[in-house]
Amino acid sequence: MNFQTILYAKDNGVAVITLNRADKLNTVNSVMRDELIEAIRDCERDDQVRVLIITGGTEVFCAGADVTDQPGPSTLWDKLSPKRTYSYYHLLEDLGKPVIAAIAGYCLGGGLELACACDIRIAADNAKLGDAHTKLGIMGGGGSSQRLPRLIGIPRAKELIFSGLPIDAEQAERINLVNQAVPVAELMDTARELAELYKQRPPLVLKLFKAAIGEGMEMPFAQGFDFEAKCAALISLTEDYQEAINAFKEKRKPCFQGK
Repeated sequence: MNFQTILYAKDNGVAVITLNRADKLNTVNSVMRDELIEAIRDCERDDQVRVLIITGGTEVFCAGADVTDQPGPSTLWDKLSPKRTYSYYHLLEDLGKPVIAAIAGYCLGGGLELACACDIRIAADNAKLGDAHTKLGIMGGGGSSQRLPRLIGIPRAKELIFSGLPIDAEQAERINLVNQAVPVAELMDTARELAELYKQRPPLVLKLFKAAIGEGMEMPFAQGFDFEAKCAALISLTEDYQEAINAFKEKRKPCFQGK
């Protein structure tokens, strides 16, 4: 695949999307949006890919939307249809595989919305994370008002959104916005170590756990509990489940095939 604004590589079960507009602070324009959608969909289709890492390198993650990329009349509907405009956020959430955001430098506005749509967030010590929309006098529409409160609680989310000011990696870890804060030199190594760990887990179990958590957060407790039970029942019918049982009995490491 040839892309203009991202790099997309797959190696030994791990896919890496690297935002590649460093001269524009990796801001998202319409081309990058479409290329992100294409890469994420390819990751979903490829059964060899077990984990996806999204990064912008060691200098900048993403400073939000490219405000110079103004829509013309033919793309006005995109602005009126968030589900379409921001479908890469929803694709990441619905991707049945773990998604790790490896964040360095600016992670602002739409960049923070992108990171929040990932499952795990690792921040380098040079990271600055914030929702800058109010500072600019706009609303991005990419889900910060919905995902941030679910991640860090309503008071903290309001604090970030109302101020429009960024916080550093240590603060972000303290309020659970990121899972880990690490030296920038260790950022990708840490992300890849996590990816290697997740690769060892049965992919169907990860897929259904991700669905159970995501869907369950939108349900009353009893309904979410029932949804989890149905997922567990489905897993019990898979070849990987039988492999897990056999490996335990035979005192060996299981080999999961995603079946």
